[in-house]
Amino acid sequence: MGNFEAIAWLPLCAGVTIAGLVLAFLAFRRRGAAAGLRTTAWALLPVAAYLTGALQSLWNIGTTVVGFVTGLVFNPAVWAGVAVAGLSVVLFVVSGVMRGRKLSSGRKKKDTGAAKDSGAAAEARQPVRGGGQAKAAPAAKPQQPAVAQKPASKGDDDFSDIEELLKRRGIS
Repeated sequence: MGNFEAIAWLPLCAGVTIAGLVLAFLAFRRRGAAAGLRTTAWALLPVAAYLTGALQSLWNIGTTVVGFVTGLVFNPAVWAGVAVAGLSVVLFVVSGVMRGRKLSSGRKKKDTGAAKDSGAAAEARQPVRGGGQAKAAPAAKPQQPAVAQKPASKGDDDFSDIEELLKRRGIS
């Protein structure tokens, strides 16, 4: 804290404020009242920080941040930690891409498998049952998977199942 007391803060803050007020006057003349008032507000902050004692707190925060940054930049162990964190981020991204590919290929297999199963089930049921009822039941069954496959073929996104459910319920 000895460095803080070594600086004459009142003349420094007053000089910065006076320079800011000159710029505020120029801004007022060139760009109007709003720009002049905004510049005046910024110009008064150094004197306000000195008078309220906030300047010493700002000094402490600044020296702490500068000490942290210089310790970060010049320390090889810190750079090793940054490299390990970067590697971790890369591994997360790669695993997410791999997982996305696995899920999308799994969905395609499930969709085609469900269509084959329902078609095979309809063919298996048709010879067992007799009469008009057997023909009506299999006709209704293949139509449902065809409706279920349309949203999946549009974009294969994660929301296709939800969109289909909402459409069936009449919610758009």
